[in-house]
Amino acid sequence: MPELSTGLNRHHLHPDVWTVRAGSYSFLVSKRASAAVVGLGLLLFVSACLSVAVGSGETTGFTAVKALFGEGTQVQTQIVQVLRLPRFAAGAAAGAALGVAGCLIQTLARNRLATPDIIGVNDGAVAGVLLVAIASSAAAIGAWWAGPAGAAVAAAIVVAAAGSMGTTGYRVLVVGIGVAVMLDSLVQLTLARQDLDAARSLYTWSLGYLNGRDYSSALPVAIGLAVLLPVALAVARRLNLSRLGEEVPTTLGVPLNRVRFAALIVAVGLAGLGVGVGGPIAFIALAAPIIASRLAGPRGVPLLVSALSGAALVTLCDTLGRVVGAAEVPVGVLTSLLGGPFLLWVLLTRKV
Repeated sequence: MPELSTGLNRHHLHPDVWTVRAGSYSFLVSKRASAAVVGLGLLLFVSACLSVAVGSGETTGFTAVKALFGEGTQVQTQIVQVLRLPRFAAGAAAGAALGVAGCLIQTLARNRLATPDIIGVNDGAVAGVLLVAIASSAAAIGAWWAGPAGAAVAAAIVVAAAGSMGTTGYRVLVVGIGVAVMLDSLVQLTLARQDLDAARSLYTWSLGYLNGRDYSSALPVAIGLAVLLPVALAVARRLNLSRLGEEVPTTLGVPLNRVRFAALIVAVGLAGLGVGVGGPIAFIALAAPIIASRLAGPRGVPLLVSALSGAALVTLCDTLGRVVGAAEVPVGVLTSLLGGPFLLWVLLTRKV
């Protein structure tokens, strides 16, 4: 059992928390959140197995598992190692980024509905990626940096119009919905002016689509998570104090405005990177943090649990979309179908 830090009596601790000590440093660990991380990690492993083993054709089940280790025909090996496994990696990275971004923005606005896809941040990322793709005359999605750039522009417009990001959650939500509608109209107008072949491929991506995504697509998101997630974890504890109102963090000397700004930068960056890989995969940024809070409990900001929830949701839905019908269903379409009832459940059963 972890050693309790000096001066703390275990009878004074919350029953869900233990204190871990490493040298002169000590920190609290939630037992419930730790169990959620382990459980979701196992679920993500199961999702990886399903993503590799499930699909059309004969490369399924144990045949696919053997092909993963190089046993099988060249076609089978390519299907598993070049198509399915990199696609899983891209989906997991995108889902984790969207989950963390949604958790941060929900905490900032103190509103469960204030997520990147609802307040226009994801639409800004989509507009940025599509405009760069069209301007390059390549009609292909590859400019990953355009996602965070477009998301940053959209977030700046929303925050400037709303006046702030922490004390006016419903104002942020209303302004964000308006910005999202305008950006979506811009995207539709841009697609309508393209030739049929280019518009078809770009439109399919704009629904949320992981087909053709590879390791090079996932790499920018993985690097973004490696850099930005520790920053998010560092500000999460102070950001959590904002749930108690403005007076408590101010009294404790917490620079709340700087903490909010750092959290917003991280959220916008991760949302833009996630969209840059798989398009605006709907409702992941909304559902993952809510599921995470249910699993991890009300203590703290469940960033790691949100990341794992988002990764598992995206990869499971992507695998289901490959086998649910005669033709492949884009993951964004499937998450939208599942997200509608989920949103109604949130609205009818909880305060937002």
